[in-house]
Amino acid sequence: MDVIIEQPAHARLITAEDQEVPVSATLRYTAGDPLAVFVDFPPEATLGGDEVTWTFARSLLDQGLRAPAGHGDVQIWPYGHTRTVVEFHSSCGLALIQFPTSALRRFLLNTYAMVPAGQEDVAAVVERGLSTLFGGV
Repeated sequence: MDVIIEQPAHARLITAEDQEVPVSATLRYTAGDPLAVFVDFPPEATLGGDEVTWTFARSLLDQGLRAPAGHGDVQIWPYGHTRTVVEFHSSCGLALIQFPTSALRRFLLNTYAMVPAGQEDVAAVVERGLSTLFGGV
């Protein structure tokens, strides 16, 4: 059975009009996919009314808590001392979400307590990915 960390997070969506709209999210980490973190948004927090999950590197979250990090679909940077911005890009547009930095740090520390940095079973992750890619051939 895969060990999972789930941590609810209260965040704020920054609108095009610079308004902050509260949104709920769940930060998630599994030992079975140790290089990734997941952010789950419930249907009421999304444009399409469906639950949305974003997946990105745990190392990106770690870097983004200290300095601007990332390029492409997910970018993360500190915003003052108490907030961190996560910018998500998709074909539908982009979303700027502010999280309390303390919540993200607590989550990240819990993931490192489960699977320390540098001790991820990368071979198993690659094997699973290749198996998925080639359909178990």
